[in-house]
Amino acid sequence: MSEHEDHEDDDLDDAFSDEDGVAQHGVTIEISGLSLYTHHGVSDAEREIGQRLVFDLRLEVADCDATVTDRIEDTVDYGAVCNVVALVATQRSDKTLERLCTAVAERLLRDFDAEEVWVKAAKPEPPIAFALDEVSVEIYRTRVTDDD
Repeated sequence: MSEHEDHEDDDLDDAFSDEDGVAQHGVTIEISGLSLYTHHGVSDAEREIGQRLVFDLRLEVADCDATVTDRIEDTVDYGAVCNVVALVATQRSDKTLERLCTAVAERLLRDFDAEEVWVKAAKPEPPIAFALDEVSVEIYRTRVTDDD
């Protein structure tokens, strides 16, 4: 490694330090357009026949060591997040997207090292007699700590 490359790494490390020299490694992880066939909705037909929902997710990870280590083990596994969302969304049948998004958000907070999560579920073809692109609900949840 050249002397120039050493200084670049030092500059990068300095960019992620606060006044006390403590490294800041907060990361926002986004997953967009996760399409799943589910059985959610107010009508019996929506719950029996089912329909496609599209999920957008955001997870705020405060201590993401992967910014420094470049190790997959030091961040949230995106595939695992998708698996959890698919599991929650396909194993239940809620009437409202609000309840479904809440269940997904609570499970993500429980299963992953995220401080905050946003879950958006959209119905691209809602059973509504108007021309529209989609209907959606977004839920935001924050991890509750013992200090709160």
